[in-house]
Amino acid sequence: MAEADDFPDISEVSEYGLLAIGGDLSPRRLLSAYSKGVFPWYNEDQPILWWSPDPRCVLAPGRFHCSRSLAKSIRSQGFRFTLDSAFERVIRACAAPSRARPETWISEDMITAYTRLHQLGFAHSVEVWKGDCLAGGLYGVAIGRMFFGESMFSAVTDASKAALNFLAAMLDETGYHLIDCQVTSDHLLGLGAEEIPRSEFIARLERACGRQIRPGKWPA
Repeated sequence: MAEADDFPDISEVSEYGLLAIGGDLSPRRLLSAYSKGVFPWYNEDQPILWWSPDPRCVLAPGRFHCSRSLAKSIRSQGFRFTLDSAFERVIRACAAPSRARPETWISEDMITAYTRLHQLGFAHSVEVWKGDCLAGGLYGVAIGRMFFGESMFSAVTDASKAALNFLAAMLDETGYHLIDCQVTSDHLLGLGAEEIPRSEFIARLERACGRQIRPGKWPA
């Protein structure tokens, strides 16, 4: 991978979704990767691994499923939401070990790389506050009318779901096509996500990324 856009043809991806090994996490390479449906995912003791799974888990912003119990929980918790107000705090909270996830793939190199993308206006965060406490949040990358979700966390019950609900509503209102959830989980399927073939994802990705939007901080 000598150049930032020097990824193998997507047809060369392994049956497990691994496309390439090596390279770096420069803004140019990361943006090139995401625009082609590829993302980095690796452990700290590994070289950078680049993935494009098939099928792909996606969520149409207008199809987020907010159950009655979730809506009631959000109201009763009295959450307050902000955008791009505490990006590094969110990504570090996502990286912190938890009972459900004792080990993390979000290394210091990843934190540095995505914080740089945030400074350039491509990476964004949703913060969920309960009083003055950061109760939950998520972060990801936006290119054109596409949002690539990376990770989310909860310090308070349902805070990460509340963050995704807020994000989906905001993206739906502003004309975004799709949220890339990357890898399927029952949790995401229960919130309205679905699996689609990689070929369909790439076609929808090309249309969404082609809708140019000037990068920059999202309004709080």
